[in-house]
Amino acid sequence: MAREGFVAADGGEGDRDRVQGYGSGRVTISVVVTCLMAASCGLIFGYDIGVSGGVTQMQSFLEKFFPEVLREMKGAKRDAYCKYDNQMLTAFTSSLYIAGMLSSLVASRVTRRVGRQAVMLTGGVLFLAGSVINAAALNITMLILGRMLLGFGVGFTAQAAPLYLAETAPAKWRGAFTTAYNFFLVLGTLAATVTNYFANRIPGWGWRVSLGLAGVPATIVVLGAIFVTDTPSSLVMRGDPDRARASLQRIRGKDIDVSDEFKDIVIAVQEARRNDEGAFERLRGKGYRHYLVMMVAIPTFFDLTGMIVISVFSPVLFRTVGFNSQKAILGSVILSLVNLSSVAVSTFVVDRAGRRFLFLVGGIAMMLCQVAVAWILAAHLGRHHATTMARNYAYGVLALTCMYTFSFGLSWGPLKWVVPSEIYPVEIRSAGQAMTIAIALTLSFAQTQVFITLLCSLKYAIFFFYAGWVLVMTIFMAALLPETKGVPLEAMRSVWAKHWYWRRFVRDAKQDSQVNCL
Repeated sequence: MAREGFVAADGGEGDRDRVQGYGSGRVTISVVVTCLMAASCGLIFGYDIGVSGGVTQMQSFLEKFFPEVLREMKGAKRDAYCKYDNQMLTAFTSSLYIAGMLSSLVASRVTRRVGRQAVMLTGGVLFLAGSVINAAALNITMLILGRMLLGFGVGFTAQAAPLYLAETAPAKWRGAFTTAYNFFLVLGTLAATVTNYFANRIPGWGWRVSLGLAGVPATIVVLGAIFVTDTPSSLVMRGDPDRARASLQRIRGKDIDVSDEFKDIVIAVQEARRNDEGAFERLRGKGYRHYLVMMVAIPTFFDLTGMIVISVFSPVLFRTVGFNSQKAILGSVILSLVNLSSVAVSTFVVDRAGRRFLFLVGGIAMMLCQVAVAWILAAHLGRHHATTMARNYAYGVLALTCMYTFSFGLSWGPLKWVVPSEIYPVEIRSAGQAMTIAIALTLSFAQTQVFITLLCSLKYAIFFFYAGWVLVMTIFMAALLPETKGVPLEAMRSVWAKHWYWRRFVRDAKQDSQVNCL
């Protein structure tokens, strides 16, 4: 039985053909509704990304909490790149990410005990509490406390929701279903930027509207989490096979034979338990080297695309190049619309063109756009000590940022959620996703905390910095990421076993498993 478990997980040709058969089941109404409810967890992360950058440049918000920033902005000799260089102001934004990092690690252990559905529900409740505190904030301490509760909510939902989608969706369309999380994330960002656009017109307390309306997506997440059941894999892991089979039957359709798929889920879970010395301990073994590399590389490269700081600080960036407050927020609305359209395109092509193709095309386009933005800023911003640039060039920066955003939304935006949620075997799936999210949120914390300072110090060269990293990550993906489209989760080891470099580690893992089972 031990050997059988590993063969099923390793994906021999006969087993893989059988697995492909059950994995290509039709899309049912049940699986669509369930996945949409789980994917709505992206709303709270997206809303926060969109709202924080707009709020931090609202005059009413700065007057109440950061009046020194307004005083420095009015200074006659203030550098064009340094208008918003204030560490407490950036701490308001970045505190969410450090809280999210800590909660995502906790969520990994909690998920194994209570399931993904309960973790998503907890995340929604925490985010709702944080939105109430932020809307009622009277001082910076309340702001930071609210932001940290928002971060706890984001960490819990970001760890659980993509895995929920990957474990629930049919293998043939897993990329499209998992991309739905990113679609809702971008939709949340769009809702936040539109809210900022109108709230900015309210004198004195417009910022409270923007921060308080975060409770709307949080309520949607809470209600959605209440009405979904847990995934079959999670239920089997927690010792409830009857509910697991019923859940699988419901999402695949009443007239579909789920025996083979359910059997392989059970076998994969048994294999995980048979070597249950701890998922984080196991990741240090040679047989899991390829997973560990991707676990670190994907979130690291994602943050080094520079998109997280553009998403958060786009209003600040547009103010820097010469737009007024209202037009700067309108520019962010345009970016969100572009991002949403690109994610919609990615949803339709990710399971046809494949993950690698989108990584390569998106990476090349992003790099070219960043180089062009750097060239415009170098040539036209801050010349002769001017604090703005000519309007035509400012619009050129907006256009290039839109092209960059479209390329990102087609590739790294959704694939950062799709690929990690599908490549890990069941025994390390929760831990692997937790590490991926923790690394991403830690880097997001670092970047949001220092971006304004870097912009002040490096000026236009910051975009060359990001362009260089995009080149590195594009080469990395071309060489080391195997194609995973259409491969069921239970057969995912087969793509690593065939890769020119990683196959040596898969072979070692198989040998170790066979030795342990003798």
